[in-house]
Amino acid sequence: MARYDKYGPKTGGFRARLFADRTKTSTGNPLGVGLDVNGRVVVGAGQTGIIGVLATTKDLKAGDVVDVMTAGEIVDVAGVTAGKNITGLTTTGALSDTASSATQTPIGFTVEADRLVVRRSAQPFIGT
Repeated sequence: MARYDKYGPKTGGFRARLFADRTKTSTGNPLGVGLDVNGRVVVGAGQTGIIGVLATTKDLKAGDVVDVMTAGEIVDVAGVTAGKNITGLTTTGALSDTASSATQTPIGFTVEADRLVVRRSAQPFIGT
């Protein structure tokens, strides 16, 4: 089961409430996540685009506060290969080594076959 390994409590992510229930055995753990219009964590891009990674190690209910990782390391990640850039699918949050595109958001890279280094910085705001 994937879990946070190295996490800077002041700079490694942020906390927000979950939009929907999540279980520790949910398919595709960890997942790329974003925020909805109410600032709740959703799987996939949501309103903000993918802005971090969520790894659940216990059952959680909608409204629970979770840590979303933007910089750190996650271990025991299944289905990844060492030495690859990792992206998150905007629709489902599923992580893969598919090249970045309109539907794939860069998340980080793997150092070992089960260790994901997350480096997801916020995109600069462009607007008026």
